[in-house]
Amino acid sequence: MNRNILLKDLSVKDYKETWDYQTELLQEIVDVKIDNRRNNNQKTTKNHFLFVEHPHVYTLGKSGDFSNLLLNEKQLAEKGATFYKINRGGDITYHGPGQIVGYPILDLENFFTDIHKYLRFLEEAIILTIAEYGIKGTRSEGETGVWLDVGTPFARKICAMGIRSSRWVTMHGFALNANVNLGYFDNIIPCGIKGKAVTSMEAELNRKVDLEEVKGKILKHFKTLFEVEAFVVS
Repeated sequence: MNRNILLKDLSVKDYKETWDYQTELLQEIVDVKIDNRRNNNQKTTKNHFLFVEHPHVYTLGKSGDFSNLLLNEKQLAEKGATFYKINRGGDITYHGPGQIVGYPILDLENFFTDIHKYLRFLEEAIILTIAEYGIKGTRSEGETGVWLDVGTPFARKICAMGIRSSRWVTMHGFALNANVNLGYFDNIIPCGIKGKAVTSMEAELNRKVDLEEVKGKILKHFKTLFEVEAFVVS
């Protein structure tokens, strides 16, 4: 089992270009696994972790409802935003500057073969990270992601999640609202859940956070939870 992860920070990158890149990485891993099984090989599969910030974009998951996007094409253009229907789970969400997006492309056979556990570990990495800033995150039953004040009229989401897996290889991931402009969420019904608010670390702390510092804390907790041997910058 290979528990090293190749780490790459893409900085600011177009959503579609990043989606294509994820797909290439996933397919490379899947091809090795197919070859191993067909030819009784023992080639090691790679694991990747991408950090990225996207220009303004709305993405709709495969089970999502298009009506949860509250803008038409002209309004999208006016806001400088794009829209994609994509192949992850979940409904609609927004990505934009000041948001920390993480895409683990892992061969879960290097770690554990349990998608439910994988999602819970992703959530836990974020919960532990924001706790270091005094923000108490938690889970909301039946709703993937990280939330604040669940069970109260003030419940609000701080981190969205949606993944896809093929032959135990993951793609897509999480989007943590750090210093993001929350006004862009007013143009959607986030994750298709009516009456639930969205928040950010900046809104909760009343100050901007250092994105590189937050990324470092995410990796620290991810490494512990997934028992990663090392992150190798690629």
